[in-house]
Amino acid sequence: MRSDYMPDAKLPSASARILVKAEQFIYLVAGYVLVVAAGALLIEAVVQMSHLFWRRDYNAAMTHLLDRVLLALMLAEIIYTVERIAQTRRLEINPFLVIGIIAAVRRILVITAENVGETDLANSSFQGTMVELGLLTVMIVLLTLSMYVLRKQDAATSANRVS
Repeated sequence: MRSDYMPDAKLPSASARILVKAEQFIYLVAGYVLVVAAGALLIEAVVQMSHLFWRRDYNAAMTHLLDRVLLALMLAEIIYTVERIAQTRRLEINPFLVIGIIAAVRRILVITAENVGETDLANSSFQGTMVELGLLTVMIVLLTLSMYVLRKQDAATSANRVS
């Protein structure tokens, strides 16, 4: 999709109008598929958590629930992004940055929950986990800084349009 597309511009031909309608249809179907997937994911999370609770595996139940709920939040942000693209006909970067932050936080929380009690610094697996947590933290900081810079840039652009 072109980011400079103007929705109010005259379309050159009937075939171009058909392509625009087809694109809108694809976004609509993709959005509905994502809604169904997020709903199914949340239902599966609750069912799986109840099974793990019955087996008294509380740590696994909470880890699984947390993982699935955060994945559903990622899907919700993707749904929002698809909706915004369909409405504005513009590709925005901020929702993708939010998805990246949620994904990194999700991974950090899952790694932390799975490795509760492991503190053997000589263990290569533990060292690899620490490196992964460090890289995920750096990624979160960089994505957050990117959002900050983009918001500052948007504010400056809006101020320039007003004056």
